[in-house]
Amino acid sequence: MDISSLTVTQIKKLLQQGGGPAEDLLAAMARDNRSAVQALYKRCVADRQKYEANRQRLARMREYEQTLKKPGQSLVAGVDEAGRGPLAGPVVAAAVILPEGWLLDGLDDSKKLVPARRETLETRIKDAALDWAVGMATVGEIEKYNIHRASMLAMQRAVQNLALKPDLVLLDGKFTLSLTDLEQRAVVGGDGLCPSIAAASVVAKVTRDRLMNICHVLYPEYGFDRHKGYSTASHMTALAAFGPCPIHRRGFAPVKQLIDKHDNTDQNS
Repeated sequence: MDISSLTVTQIKKLLQQGGGPAEDLLAAMARDNRSAVQALYKRCVADRQKYEANRQRLARMREYEQTLKKPGQSLVAGVDEAGRGPLAGPVVAAAVILPEGWLLDGLDDSKKLVPARRETLETRIKDAALDWAVGMATVGEIEKYNIHRASMLAMQRAVQNLALKPDLVLLDGKFTLSLTDLEQRAVVGGDGLCPSIAAASVVAKVTRDRLMNICHVLYPEYGFDRHKGYSTASHMTALAAFGPCPIHRRGFAPVKQLIDKHDNTDQNS
């Protein structure tokens, strides 16, 4: 293939055709001495390598999840939560049952994805899933129990909210739920190992982020739409200025220290 008479713009248009560069086009670009074409060629090669690495990663995830199943277990629910660490807001969990063998390009642990990518994946996950559900534990429940028990409660509610009964429940982490009628397996780092858990992590994270955006409307001075309740510098500054609001977790150290400091100041004044 001879591309010497083509402009860089024309080469870019060729690259956009057919879902990716053909081998003969790539070979011709490799031979072209123009610096702009060489830069374009290197970008194409890098994109192809990234795509292939992602495809292999997803294939390994699918194969690993298969090893966790027993014969006849086709309905596998992946379960994960979002919101253990923030100083404010609920903990949210999701349970997702994907079609057997289904893979989604770019699916990964939600913490490794930018918000816009999570939003796109969440829509595609919900469209493809055989079933999905969410569960939540409130700030009051976090304070009444502790964050671990509240997280397990949210995950249990997510599983119980499924319309379909899974043959196997795969949970991210070290612990299983108090659901004796379901077979369960805890998978440490499961959101990066199992497609169904990764899908649940995305749904849980996007759902919680949307809840925190609503909280921002109620309490705009804290900036919940930006940090989602995590202990960023701006959040800590707002917390010091305005004190905790009803959705702050008063048992968490930074919030508790602020309350104790305020109480001591009142007592000494």
